[in-house]
Amino acid sequence: MRQIVLDTETTGLDPAQGHRIIEIGAVEVIRRKLTGRTFHVYINPQRVVEQEAIEVHGITNEFLQDKPVFAQIADDFLNFIEGAELVIHNAAFDVGFMNHEFALLRNGTGKTTDYCTVLDTLMLAREMRPGQKNNLDALCRAYGIDNSNRTFHGALLDAELLADVYLMMTGGQTKLELAGQHKHQKGSQNTGWTRIENKPALKVVRANADEEQAHQQRLAIIDNHLWQ
Repeated sequence: MRQIVLDTETTGLDPAQGHRIIEIGAVEVIRRKLTGRTFHVYINPQRVVEQEAIEVHGITNEFLQDKPVFAQIADDFLNFIEGAELVIHNAAFDVGFMNHEFALLRNGTGKTTDYCTVLDTLMLAREMRPGQKNNLDALCRAYGIDNSNRTFHGALLDAELLADVYLMMTGGQTKLELAGQHKHQKGSQNTGWTRIENKPALKVVRANADEEQAHQQRLAIIDNHLWQ
């Protein structure tokens, strides 16, 4: 399976109010391994970025002035994601913005789901961790993933972190390769997590009657000492 772990940054919260995408970051995962292929671009939204949004991602209007508009990067972006399963945290937000950008092209591009399937890791996390915080920072802490470089939200960094979180969340039995064995583009480190296929069944060794009796006697001694 080819998966694209993706994140966007935007001028504001609602495309229905004319807000636009200003950054896309995506990393490719094939057979549960980061391949090193990435897609990363900043986009001139042709409108003002709200101050509240700047405080989240740190991307200023001045920085975006000389960047390409979405129409200039749309073909490359579609070529990168087409046929993949998109893995996105709070997918409704990003897909809503992507669909808005495609509609503005006015060339019959269609919607995101015409090209890809979508997996929402926020919904997955809520099923696995009900009643807990499930934003990206909380999931990084829960799964021991270093997010110390995340001073601001950034699409490529967040996509890389989400890829690590997703692989940890869904890995089952895994093996961990030594850090630094594999690197992918832009200097980011591949976590090396991968599923072990065809695992042998675990051998179950049960205690006999004498061993069980000795175990219970030992527990009784420990219990007595704990409450004295």
